Amino acid sequence: MKAAATRHASRDKILDVAEALFARRGFAGVGLSEVAEGSGLGKSSLFHHFRSKAELYAAVIGRILGHLEATLLRALAQGGDPIARLDRLVDALIDELAAHRGHARLLLRSLFEDDELAGDLPEEREANDTLRRITASMAQLLREGTSAGLFRLASVSHTLQSLIGLTIYHFASGEFGDELVGRPIFSAAEVKRRKHEIRALLHGGLLRGSMA
Repeated sequence: MKAAATRHASRDKILDVAEALFARRGFAGVGLSEVAEGSGLGKSSLFHHFRSKAELYAAVIGRILGHLEATLLRALAQGGDPIARLDRLVDALIDELAAHRGHARLLLRSLFEDDELAGDLPEEREANDTLRRITASMAQLLREGTSAGLFRLASVSHTLQSLIGLTIYHFASGEFGDELVGRPIFSAAEVKRRKHEIRALLHGGLLRGSMA
């Protein structure tokens, strides 16, 4: 048990260090030697946990998506009509991205760095499966709202794309976002404001009877 706990702690440390590095410099800009050094491990010890940089990168993305999935499922499980669940989902997503500053940037990077990965690693398949479950849950919520007559008839896929842009891009935008908004986007006041703004946009665009 102690050995398993030690291995798990070492793996988590590697993932923490790799996540911070990949978020700042992307897949190509990070070497396994500096991940090992930052983790306090030898390179051979790192290879005991991850056989390649691609495997490590996919595991980092998969862990982030796993956290997001758990957060969003908890929000949806609290019940309520589709409008209440959509609002709660948006709030939970924003809180998660605001609490982990590198997550949005890494998720955004992963959209255009996936050509670095062959797609055949178990970690890649797991991350992709998690992403599909997340988007499927969100799509189902939108369809429920439409079926109940609460949401306007709209493209589910385009609405999901818009929601991803409103959240992931915003918190990945860094100094540009701070400059554009005029305040630090990760400040408590701006996180609260982001929730309000997204709700207003979604309500105006989706809800029947709204002044869009």
